[in-house]
Amino acid sequence: MAHTRIRKFNTRETYPEQRLDNDLCQAVVTRGGATVWMRGQCPQDLDTSKSIDSHDPIEQTHKVMQNIRQLITEAGGSMEHLVKIVVYLTDVRHREAVYRTMGEYIRGVHPVSTGVVVTALARPEWLVEIDATAVIPD
Repeated sequence: MAHTRIRKFNTRETYPEQRLDNDLCQAVVTRGGATVWMRGQCPQDLDTSKSIDSHDPIEQTHKVMQNIRQLITEAGGSMEHLVKIVVYLTDVRHREAVYRTMGEYIRGVHPVSTGVVVTALARPEWLVEIDATAVIPD
C-alpha cells in the first residue's frame, strides 16, 4: 500500500443495519508525492460534460467512480492512491445503494470518507457527487 492507513475498518461492522461493505479508515498518512485534487465528480461524461441518461443512484455512482478512477489514472496513479472522498447525496434513502456501489471501487483501499446529504446538486438530475483526493507517491 502506498500510504499508511490508520484504524482501518469496514462499514459492515460500523453500520450493520445498512448492509454496507466499504473498506475505510480514520486517517491516511502520506509522504511526498503528487497530490491530485479532483473537483466533485458527477454522473457525466468527462469529455462532453453530458449527464448519463439514468436517474438510478447505482448507475450514477458507477459513472462517478469511473470518472475518479480515470482521472487518477490520467495523473499517473491508481485507485490505491485514493486518500479521501466526500460523498454528497440528494436523498439519504440512496445512501446504501451509493455506498455499496462505491465500495466496489475502493475494496482494499481504505480512504477516509465523509458523507453529506444536500438539498440539491448543480443539475437537478444528479443524485450523487463525490469529491476525491489522491496522492501519488514519488
